This record gives sequence, C-alpha cells and structure tokens, in this order.
Amino acid sequence: MKPTREKVHASRPQPSGRAGETRSAQRAEQRSTPANAGLRQSPSPERPIPSRRQGSLPAERLPVILEVLPNEDYALLDSGDGQKLEKYGAYRIVRPEGQAIWRRALGEQEWQKADAIFTGDTDEEGLGRWRFPKRPLGETWPMRHDGIDYLGRFTSFRHVGVFPEQATHWDHMAGLIEKARRPVKVLNLFGYTGLASLVAAKAGAEVTHVDASKKAIGWARENQQVARLTDKPIRWICEDAMKFVEREERRGSRYDIILLDPPSYGRGPKGEVWQFFEDVPRLADLCRSILTPKPLAVVLTAYSIRASFFAIHAVMRDTFAGMGGTVESGELVIREKGAGRALSTSLFSRWIAP
Repeated sequence: MKPTREKVHASRPQPSGRAGETRSAQRAEQRSTPANAGLRQSPSPERPIPSRRQGSLPAERLPVILEVLPNEDYALLDSGDGQKLEKYGAYRIVRPEGQAIWRRALGEQEWQKADAIFTGDTDEEGLGRWRFPKRPLGETWPMRHDGIDYLGRFTSFRHVGVFPEQATHWDHMAGLIEKARRPVKVLNLFGYTGLASLVAAKAGAEVTHVDASKKAIGWARENQQVARLTDKPIRWICEDAMKFVEREERRGSRYDIILLDPPSYGRGPKGEVWQFFEDVPRLADLCRSILTPKPLAVVLTAYSIRASFFAIHAVMRDTFAGMGGTVESGELVIREKGAGRALSTSLFSRWIAP
C-alpha cells in the first residue's frame, strides 16, 4: 500500500518547555464509539493515573498529516453520501463511512461495479452481512503491501483485515529498524491481523505481537505463512495488553519500538475492560518503563474518540518528559484517486527518540 506522503503544517520542530515543566482488551474490530466513550471515567484502583513526569518536554511537530495515496494494491476510489468505494487488490468494496458527508464524485455506474457491499443488515447474532452482487466470494483473498503477501478478509464488523492508513507508520518504522544497524525489538500492542508485525520482522526486527482476540492471533499467524516469513522471530501472544506490559516491566523486558493501536472501548480475554480515556495515560507510561536505554520510537493511534489530536499529543509529551526527542501528532488520511479529497481515518501521536 504505497506510496505514502507526509505533510507537516509547522515550519520546524518546536523547542521543549522549560526544565521542570512539564488494557487492554480485544481490539474492537468494529472501531465503534459507545455513548460514554468520550466521557472521562474515574480511574480504577488497580489502574491509577500515573503522576506527571518531570523534566523538559520533548520538541513537537504538529499538525502532521500522514497520507496514503492510491496504488495498485489499495485505492480509495470515491466516497460520499455516507459510504466509501475502495479497491483492495482485485476487488471493489463498498462500506459505510460516517465522515463522508459530501456528495459522490463518480457516477452510479462506477459504484455498481462493486464486488462486495457491507449491507449493515445483521444475522441472528447481530453481526453484519456482506452482499456480493456479481458472484459469491470466499472469506479471504490475496493482498500485498510493499512486497509482503497477506490475506484480505470479509469480517462481520465491516472491516477487511487491514487498516491501510497505517501504511505510513509501517514505512516509518521499517526505516528506523533498517537505519539502526543493530538488533531491534518491536512490541506491537493491539496487533490485530499482524501487518505491522510482518513489516517489522521483514525489516529485521525481533517482534512481540499482542492481541486479546484468539481469532485475530490466528489470522495474524496465517498472514505470516502467506507472507513466507515463518522463519522470522515473531512471538504471538493472546493477552490483555495492560497486563502484558505490567508483567514485562516486572520481568525487565525491554523494547526499542512500541506500537499502540487501541480501540476506544473493548474487553480482554478474561473480561478486562478497556476505556481509551481512562487507560491510555497509564499504558503509555508503562510503555516508557519498558523501553531500552537507546529506544527508537513509540507510536499511538486513536480511532473513534471524541477528542482532538492535541489530547493525545499532550499525553505523549508528558509521558516522555526528560527523554528528549520529538513528539509528532496529527491525522492519518487516505487520498481519493478520483476527486482527490482526503478522508481522515484516525488521530496519531508518536515520540521519536533524539
């Protein structure tokens, strides 16, 4: 899913402030926002909000807009009227898109060429259904990103096993790994179907992939086989992300790059409840505690939350106070092939070591 593009609407990194200024659950495949998701929850005794760290704040770059552009493997063909028309490999797919409040640019004949449409209808278990106008399709089909083969997948929550806007983060991470010229350990929390883990492994990193869904872990392992990367060092762990990081801290395990891609709300394998606003500050602080002495980056992505990127930007700058480097924050967007409009998919904030 290349090429990608970065736009920075700031002249240069801003200097940090004066010295002294200063879980997880199953990845919610539906990326939906419950009615109370934007409300500040009272912290639980087991997961208190960490104290603010002291030291100079990292430099900052914002807003940064990371774009995914159309290519042979993936393209946003058109959007509007609450839907989007995408091309995933050989298939054209229509799915709901609440942010597409504008009108469609392409004619109806182009939309009628769709191979799969998520109808929004539900079966007896409340899961969404797909309609295949031309011919019945299997659950999976071959896809590729930057030479890595994997499987697209029609899920009951309208998603297709990959979030293409993340390609900009994957490319950035791969560059850091390759430039390090040393062994690099990557922790991928809320790893879903494993594309980020495969990109990191291909670039030469030792990867630990954590997700609370057994089904998602199974899909990720299948993608590793499809990608012919079974010889690469990837640990697949089905567990609550917060509990895993807490245990890694006690064990003294350390990582050079940490990816955080949490849902707004979800549940872990043992009923653990994840609330983004309640739990992100603590999880980010724990991630700082399991970084190596010479870390490379920590990347946080936020979907379906009622907040500006300034909120997670402030969390990340506070979290990495005293460590130098730069915090970049903004939005991940996908650029349309036809009309050229930008569809915003999520917020992000990433700390990059000095």
